[in-house]
Amino acid sequence: MAIANDNQSGDTSAEPHESSEFSPRQNAVLAVALSMLVDGGEKALTTAGLAKAANCSKESLYKWFGDRDGILAAIVVYQASKVRGVDERATPSTPEAFKTALTAFAEDLLAVLLSNTSLALNRLSIGQTPGESTRGDNPGLGAILVDKGKRRIEGRAIHLLTHGKRQRFIAFDDAATAYSTLYGLIIGDAHIRALLGDDPQINEDGQKAHAALAVDQFLTLHSIERF
Repeated sequence: MAIANDNQSGDTSAEPHESSEFSPRQNAVLAVALSMLVDGGEKALTTAGLAKAANCSKESLYKWFGDRDGILAAIVVYQASKVRGVDERATPSTPEAFKTALTAFAEDLLAVLLSNTSLALNRLSIGQTPGESTRGDNPGLGAILVDKGKRRIEGRAIHLLTHGKRQRFIAFDDAATAYSTLYGLIIGDAHIRALLGDDPQINEDGQKAHAALAVDQFLTLHSIERF
């Protein structure tokens, strides 16, 4: 996968919902890195190989992301950024806007977690032996997925839920428990089934309907009237 030279700052080849934490050029490089990681495994991702595949210099990679672990962390941030509705600045001002934000989150969470790229990343991390994931200062892909992916999505979603409670759109006693309920309604056992190669029974065409139902159920469970 060839992309423009890193001197071309106007690159627009990054995927939709690209991370605002990186420039368009950096997002494009991370898309190549993700493809290399998924196709060849963690050992296939080297700074030299990425520089060649992405048509940029190793110096640029080190400047942007640091070492190889920094590239891995950036890849996970890039992938997690595809989940909308969890912007920490999000402050929907009406119940309808709040529901729209929750629905966007639900749709994207399903799409990202059930995507071939995310499943491959998770399978790679699960396949690591303890020695591989804890060697030296290397936290391992699994730890990076938790810290830079799962926790970031969870933290921003909790921010959105807390805002909804403050605006009296919903009610709950504990934000983390409320998020766990929302996540469970959206994902259920679909992710683990997909990881195991089973049919998650939520195809791409049905994801929007499933997300809308999950949000409706969540809003019913956490309506002001029930608390």
